[in-house]
Amino acid sequence: MYFVLEPYVDGAQMTLMMPIMVALIYFDFKLLCSMGILSVLFYAGFYFGLERTSLDKPLLDFLMIECVFIIFVGMALAVIIRAREARVNLERLTKEGQDLMVERAISDKLLKIDALTGLYNHKTFHEYLDSLLEQCESNNLNLQLALFDIDNFKKVNDTYGHWVGDLVLKSVADKVGSMIGLNDFAARYGGEEFAVIFTDKSYSEAYEAVEELRINIARIEHLHAGNNPITVSIGICDYQLGDGKELLFRKTDNALYAAKKRGKNTVVNAFEIHGDEIKSYG
Repeated sequence: MYFVLEPYVDGAQMTLMMPIMVALIYFDFKLLCSMGILSVLFYAGFYFGLERTSLDKPLLDFLMIECVFIIFVGMALAVIIRAREARVNLERLTKEGQDLMVERAISDKLLKIDALTGLYNHKTFHEYLDSLLEQCESNNLNLQLALFDIDNFKKVNDTYGHWVGDLVLKSVADKVGSMIGLNDFAARYGGEEFAVIFTDKSYSEAYEAVEELRINIARIEHLHAGNNPITVSIGICDYQLGDGKELLFRKTDNALYAAKKRGKNTVVNAFEIHGDEIKSYG
């Protein structure tokens, strides 16, 4: 409108570049081409209809202004093309970064997870326990440690084969993993032994949880093992401030040993065992 009202002002023709600039702001290729063609044709019609006849503007001025429009459209197209290339490269780099993060997450998981049972492995268990014990000492948090041992597991391997033993380990691990809380931590500690750390329960709640686990594990049907019940012995210990990891493990392991000694398929509290039930570490 400015150009139509003020055609005699030098440079007023440049207002016709505004639609082209709007298209450039939105990085719209089709809109840019449309606005560029519209500006060129509009000025051509205006020049031959008014400027040449009424204002007697030379043809060279018209050609120069049209060239400015065309060059500006060309430069705007180059900007859009480069912007699209940059977007494609950014998307590619983002995808590569995401793929790398996924690969790292998978690798990290493989390093932390026991391949057979899907529970955390021995190394990760100790790393996690060390961190939790530090929090217990500084914030007086509740923590209980339970050690599980499959009863007569060697007999299972000898009678039915190691592949059946692996199935038994996996079924027990699946049951443990499905029954613990979100804030609890389960690991295959080694061989047929499992460990569970309870972090958001009182001691009585943790004891009830492992007792329920013991009962449910005994109810698992093992088709390849002749449907014979597989049981576990469990030792559990409530962490006392200042004990440290070594003493916590000693108490829990003594409780597990006492559970074995009492006939297996039972849960024993570390603070209820008798002197003759304490395992010798000599």
